[in-house]
Amino acid sequence: MKKVLMITAMCFAFGTVAPVMAEGNVSAGKTKSAVCAACHGVDGNSPTAMFPKLAGQGEAYLVKQLMNFKTGERQNAVMAPMVASLTDEDMADLAAYYASKKVTPGAVSEDLLNAGKTLYQAGNRDNGVPACMACHGPTGAGVPAAKWPALSGQHPDYIEAQLKAFSEGVRNNDPNNMMRDIASKLSAAEMKAVAAYVSGLH
Repeated sequence: MKKVLMITAMCFAFGTVAPVMAEGNVSAGKTKSAVCAACHGVDGNSPTAMFPKLAGQGEAYLVKQLMNFKTGERQNAVMAPMVASLTDEDMADLAAYYASKKVTPGAVSEDLLNAGKTLYQAGNRDNGVPACMACHGPTGAGVPAAKWPALSGQHPDYIEAQLKAFSEGVRNNDPNNMMRDIASKLSAAEMKAVAAYVSGLH
């Protein structure tokens, strides 16, 4: 219980931290995003769950992920060559462009709605999982200043895949092991339920 409270407190504390990053140019980012469109969609709303929606995502979070892909801190065979030649300015511009777009709504699976809602809003005391909304916000908008991602409207299959990757330690670019610690306590059913729920949050 103490760890749950500590994680929740950290979420609120980090939410007040201002981001330090270069100012991105939306117009330049739109031009540079042409090569990204095949996977992520022209406006950042990817057509398939294999690739995440980037529209409406926080700029600082997007820059962090691009940097992590470039340094290898976050491993992905598709993204590694895509970011290899990107400069800091390129990353800032791309992030600004995608942050300026609006994410398309996701559909909520009715049979998973209640279980996912409970987990998202209240967590699970029995296994020490804190409420997801403590860090990602009541509407899933995330906390841009803390580089915590928006989840609202994201493909549920993508969210589920990232939770699994965190739980297995395959993805490890989360600060202070926060997501790895949380995801490792989630059952497969809980991952599926909360992923379905947040995809329909607005």
